[in-house]
Amino acid sequence: MSILNVEIKAKSDRQSEIRELLNSRKAINKGVDHQIDTYFDVKHGRLKLREGNIENNLIHYFREDKEGPKQSKITLFKSEPDSTLKEILSSSIGILTVVDKKREIYFIENVKFHIDTVMGLGTFVEIEAIDTDGTIGELELLNQCEFHLELFGIPKENLISVSYSDLILEKK
Repeated sequence: MSILNVEIKAKSDRQSEIRELLNSRKAINKGVDHQIDTYFDVKHGRLKLREGNIENNLIHYFREDKEGPKQSKITLFKSEPDSTLKEILSSSIGILTVVDKKREIYFIENVKFHIDTVMGLGTFVEIEAIDTDGTIGELELLNQCEFHLELFGIPKENLISVSYSDLILEKK
């Protein structure tokens, strides 16, 4: 399945306030997922296997590393927990790094919100406006992200331009 999304990631210590805002806007709470994202050593884009109790996917994506809203082109493959997929990918192309996080997942229509605690990195919030069928368009996705960024009161200096995997690799 191919997906277009626009994403904003930011360092945040305002988890409680953001959670309250989401609840006041009647966001659907999908729960808390303990996710292990294994990033593989690929030549083009990023490839990760997400293993969680809510989400389990092999995700390949292309995204610019820039602050603020970023467009991603994503190909998603639903994987089964405890499959041999990780073993196959690890032995054939190698592991780049692993991200271990606790993620609260919320939705308001097509916008997905993550309140993340990432082992070794700290606390973050992500806003992802998602177009699964080509009917929304990049401009509307961008507007949705910027609206929520302002609503949450996230200062521009807290925006993160790279993925959690890049931040972990920088620390090594």
